[in-house]
Amino acid sequence: MAAKNRREYMTKTPVPKLILTLAVPTIISMMVTAIYNTADTFFVARVSDDPTVNTSATAAVGLVFTVMALIQATGFFCGHGSGNYLSRMLGAGNHKEANEMASTGFAMALILGVVFAVIGNIFAGPISGFLGAGATSMTLEFTGQYMRIILFGAPFMMAQFVINNQLRFQGSAYVAMIGLMCGALMNMVLDPLLILVFHMGVRGAAIATVMGQFTSFCVLLIGTMKGENIKLSFSNVHINVHYIKEIVNGGAPSLFRQGLAAISTLILNYTAGSIGSDAAIAGMSVAGRVMMMMASALIGFGQGYQPVCSFNYGAGLKKRVKEGFNFCVKYSTIFLVAIGVVCYIFAPNIIAFFSKDPAAVTVGVAALKFQAITLPLSGAIVISNMMLQSIGKGVKASITASARNGICFIPLILILPQLFGITGVEIAQPCADVLALLIAVPMAYTELRKFNE
Repeated sequence: MAAKNRREYMTKTPVPKLILTLAVPTIISMMVTAIYNTADTFFVARVSDDPTVNTSATAAVGLVFTVMALIQATGFFCGHGSGNYLSRMLGAGNHKEANEMASTGFAMALILGVVFAVIGNIFAGPISGFLGAGATSMTLEFTGQYMRIILFGAPFMMAQFVINNQLRFQGSAYVAMIGLMCGALMNMVLDPLLILVFHMGVRGAAIATVMGQFTSFCVLLIGTMKGENIKLSFSNVHINVHYIKEIVNGGAPSLFRQGLAAISTLILNYTAGSIGSDAAIAGMSVAGRVMMMMASALIGFGQGYQPVCSFNYGAGLKKRVKEGFNFCVKYSTIFLVAIGVVCYIFAPNIIAFFSKDPAAVTVGVAALKFQAITLPLSGAIVISNMMLQSIGKGVKASITASARNGICFIPLILILPQLFGITGVEIAQPCADVLALLIAVPMAYTELRKFNE
């Protein structure tokens, strides 16, 4: 769409209609991405006829999730940081800075991705041992195999996260959706082929994941060249104090949110492994993947709100920002109540679909039921964080982003298992959700009330 039409579309379209229009392709993208992320867990659990091998392979994928979360955190740091800023600049009519920020954010992601790939593979052995403290030797071997290949794909993973977010913040959610869905399709085709047909085990799962991310990267890069989307150019790369500061301000909340999720997962795996060995790690890993898939729809809905929020805030239309916030919190909570009920009732069936180990299933079912109870709270937590991030309130957004997986969860996962054993591991996340709500909502309210002034 032309710049004039895009501005009119983003500032004149009724807020609920605009959010839903932008959210639908993003929700589809997030759900498909969550499904193909879960596909690794599903197929890896069937690498062998030996249940012990399958449990170790499933645990390994769960352990490497920490590394993947760090890669994703860095990608979202550059993507949300540059995307938030360029959207506000487009709203303010400053196209020069929007163009320069897009290319700068993309370049930073590629550079950081190469650093991850090189350093990660050099120290792959020690990293595997650190991630899998308390795990068996078989699990550690699978962890190293899976992680090395994942790390080689880090530059493309980070870069595709950046392009995806930049396209969304420009209002091109459908282009972003097509890119992610192409990668998801590639992954889901390769997973059974490499694991079950060519018997490549966890290496096959890792190759499928990397090829899926690379496919998304290529399709999204082509998408930036279409229509009125910002064209990426090396001549527009300006890695200077101004743009780095804006990326940090807009991207730090994503880095904290995703980075602390990685650290929390590491502590969770270590604690679960020390109490219940590989079965506990596998059970918590499966429950976590299932909840991630359920929450992906919420994140997609919130990401439909983000460009509406940042663009209209940049244009000075703060009432539209508040209207969108109220709309998203209301309907996301209703949706999560329904999803939570389904997950609670069918928890045994859901966990058993991914794991056949009775001990892993027992842990996974309990964890999933506890998390389903507090799932409806996530709507207000996530939307509050996204609103603060999109209007450039970096400090408050970083605090709310850190609350669920860091400020609240880390102390709880260290304390509760000491008191309640494996049950303490299973209830840590739900307890963190309650505390995070008490932090996020007041911080969002302090900004929203200013919009009436």
